[in-house]
Amino acid sequence: MGTRLEVLRVFKSLHRTRTAVFKDDHRALTAARLKINEEFRKNKNETAEDNIKKMIQMSTSVETVLRQSVLQVEHVGENELLLRPRESLLLENVPYCDQPRKKS
Repeated sequence: MGTRLEVLRVFKSLHRTRTAVFKDDHRALTAARLKINEEFRKNKNETAEDNIKKMIQMSTSVETVLRQSVLQVEHVGENELLLRPRESLLLENVPYCDQPRKKS
């Protein structure tokens, strides 16, 4: 029963990530929902524990890539794009320095 709960947890987590990453983009939200559901439905009869663990790991990796690498960009004009980064993707801007800082 533990494996089933883990699969459901990953399934729900992927859908939460999908809604956060593709916020306000109905076409991408629908495509991602269909793809997630299709992949889980395709493998619903899998019984080999090792294969299930590998698929759970793959799902977790996909979620990580979506959260850390995907940016929303919207066409505003003919030659203009609007970048909508999520708060989690914004990092502190630290200027480059040739000389390493001395530890105190």
